[in-house]
Amino acid sequence: MMSKAFRFFAAAFCVVLSLGPARAQQGSDLVEMRVLPGWRTASGVHVAGLEVRMRPGWKTYWRAPGDSGIPPQFDWRRSGNLTGVEIVWPTPTVTVEDGLRTIGYKDSVILPIRVAPGQAGRDVRLNGKIEMGVCKDVCVPVELQVTGTLPGNTRKPDPRIAAALASRPYSAKEAKVARVSCRISPIEDGIGLRAEIDMPRTGGNETAIVEVDDPRIWVSPAKTARQGGRLVAETRLYHVEGRSFALNRSGIRITVVGKSRAVDIQGCPAG
Repeated sequence: MMSKAFRFFAAAFCVVLSLGPARAQQGSDLVEMRVLPGWRTASGVHVAGLEVRMRPGWKTYWRAPGDSGIPPQFDWRRSGNLTGVEIVWPTPTVTVEDGLRTIGYKDSVILPIRVAPGQAGRDVRLNGKIEMGVCKDVCVPVELQVTGTLPGNTRKPDPRIAAALASRPYSAKEAKVARVSCRISPIEDGIGLRAEIDMPRTGGNETAIVEVDDPRIWVSPAKTARQGGRLVAETRLYHVEGRSFALNRSGIRITVVGKSRAVDIQGCPAG
């Protein structure tokens, strides 16, 4: 008998295929990306930005795209004098269309990046291949090449990148999260997870987005509800190959997105 998890994955796969072609386009007139060179901090980390501009009305996706989106992928291996890159994700917008929830950005976005140079004080030659999806009435996977020089002697912050950094979700401490706990239980073919978060309201309808640190584990969209000062999120997790698995609690990441702000909660101990 076909398992519930397999049936769901098959249905989700068909939804993605119906939205557009499966093969990535090399470049596209639908989206442009360029490097904002940024500045070198006193600690030696270089702060730069990726400016993404799409045709009016088109959108792209956050790191966890939702029900049927295409998660972006970054490859920096051809870069010079670079040992690491961290994307700092601005707060995304959550939308629901035809019963499907998507998470991302519309028209344009600046993605701040924190770059670790190999040799302090020297320029970094950024050379990246980015695979991403852009959607309107259809979804189109595209492949972009971006290059740029990050000068080692620039100290003046770029206000565009600074504004994007300021729009990131608050940390749990900044948002005054008092308590977070997760209860897990076995379900058919997977694991059920219930997160309870004692935290101030973030405004309007709140959405909890649950992620884990293992890319082989698929997480269903969480059902989110308020119980006074407590936010409750319930979700299901399945291994993409149908295998049994253990859940790393320290690798659980919950982002709560509300009308006024968002909160990034990392780790979820037992209750």
